[in-house]
Formats: sequence, structure tokens, C-alpha cells
Amino acid sequence: MAHIRTEAVCEAELDRRCTQGEEADAAARWLYTPEALTWLHAQLFDGLPATDLTLADGSQMVPGQFRQRAVAVGRHEAPTAAALPLFLARWAEVYGRTRRGEASIVALAAAHHRLAWTHPFLDGNGRVTRLHTHLVLRALGLTHGLWSPLRGFARTEARYKALLQAADEHRRGDLDDRGNLTQAGLVDWIHYTLDVCIDQVQFMAQQLQVGSMRDRIQAALAFEAATHKSGVREEALLPLHYLFATQAELGRADFKTMTGLGDRLGTQLLTSLLRRGFLATDSAYGKVRFAVPRHALRFYFPALWPEAEQDEERLRGEGIR
Repeated sequence: MAHIRTEAVCEAELDRRCTQGEEADAAARWLYTPEALTWLHAQLFDGLPATDLTLADGSQMVPGQFRQRAVAVGRHEAPTAAALPLFLARWAEVYGRTRRGEASIVALAAAHHRLAWTHPFLDGNGRVTRLHTHLVLRALGLTHGLWSPLRGFARTEARYKALLQAADEHRRGDLDDRGNLTQAGLVDWIHYTLDVCIDQVQFMAQQLQVGSMRDRIQAALAFEAATHKSGVREEALLPLHYLFATQAELGRADFKTMTGLGDRLGTQLLTSLLRRGFLATDSAYGKVRFAVPRHALRFYFPALWPEAEQDEERLRGEGIR
């Protein structure tokens, strides 16, 4: 529950920071700062009971505080606490300032391992690192809230841990780069991270089936018109599909024009669509945007939420709309 809440808080903060162009890049760079890391950690663990913050040795973890002592994870001895500021500064410089585009994705994957290897907190490093990866992808404008690498990491947990550990190993001879750690292991980890991202994009594309959305909107409108007599008409198909495809907003006059109906019928249709949740707006006379009412989920995204019809029937029986 804390992770769900934190993800929502962090995404809201990114949305506040991200607008267009350089500001979006600045938001991504901010995520590589020590301040952002401690903020993420505090968001994850603030408010949890003391029992959840008690470590194996009986000490208490302080949310949002870098560790003050040495730690070892398996065979890996993390950098000393005194060296953490230098390691994190170098981490931010190398990965946080990578040029936008393909290089920033490769850098993000490498940064995931290097942050986990640095182990800046006494506990919660994996959670912070995975959330950091998810948020940077969002800040770069690559997820749009539709997919997340977190699902892929969770579904391949054994491989995730094995490749992280393999990238912790020391350099494997003169042909394995010139640093202290194995470059070959890091490259394998990067390939895995990219594969996870591609897999999750393909999975969600298959679930959403956006290419056939026009037909599904038409089916939802036809069912609504035939069964509910709510004033919703199939003439709404063209502007609804336009709003879905563009994720833009339309003025009410433009929406009515796209239906092909007269002003009176167009106004009635618009009112019905808003009342039934097919459209959303911020004010009584404001622009309208595409919305997904619960009762249309079985038409819009049948593979994503096949239980929607049963849920709708149950809520209707309980008198909840």
C-alpha cells in the first residue's frame, strides 16, 4: 500500500515538474540527485509502524536517511558510508546527464545496477532503485502511465536478482573493460532491462488493442443506445474516437459539429455522454476529453479487465453507480 501511494505521489510531482522540452529533461535529471533519492526513500517508508522499520540487527531504519555505517549484501561489500557522497555524485554525473534518446535508456539501465550496488540506504534499496527506474522512464515521456518495468521485474524476479549479482562481480581479465567491475556483466544486465521494457510495451499493446478501438467504441455506443435509453447515440463515434486517438480536448461546439447532428440534438447527446461518463470536463462550459466509464470497460478493454461486466452488475445491484 505504501508503494502504491508513493508511486502516485511521485508521479504527481513529476507531472508538476514535467511540461515540455528542457523542463522534462530537467525533471529526469532531478531524479538522479541525492535529494530525489532521499525523498523517494522517505515517501516509501514514512508513516510505516516501527516494526516495519526494524532491521535484522534490531536497529531502526530512518526514512530518507543515507546509511551511516558499512553494509554487506551476500559477497558484496558496499562502498563505505563516508564514500557515498562521492559515489552518488559520480553516478548522477555519468547517468543523469546523458543526452536524450537511446543513450538515456541505456544509461537508465546501467544506473539501476550502479545504484543498487552503491546501496545508499540501510534497507529499501531495491524498492527505491526500481521506483527510480520507473519514474525516469515516465519523466522521459516513454510510459504515459500505460506500462511499467516494475511488472516485468516482478515476473522475472530470479533472473533480475541473478543478473544484478553477476554485474557486481569484479573485472574478468584484461578484455573486460578497465574498471573495477565487470563490463560484460553490466552489458548483460542492460540487455535484460531493455528486454523487460520491450516485453511490457508489447504486453500492454496486446491488452489495449488500440488499433481496433474505433470498433469497440462503436459497440459500446450501440449497446448503450439499445439498452439504457440514456440519450447516447452512435453519432458520437467520430468525435469520441478522435479524442481517444489524439488524447486532446475539444470545444463543445466542435464536438457537436463532428457528430453531424443539429445544435439541439448535439447538445442533448453531449449532455448524455457527460452524464454517462463517456466524456469528462473540468467545468460546466469547458472543453471535453475522452473518459472511460466503468460500464464501458468490457467493450473498450476486454482483455485488460474481463471482470468489468460482472463488477458493473454487482454495483448496480447494490445501488452504486
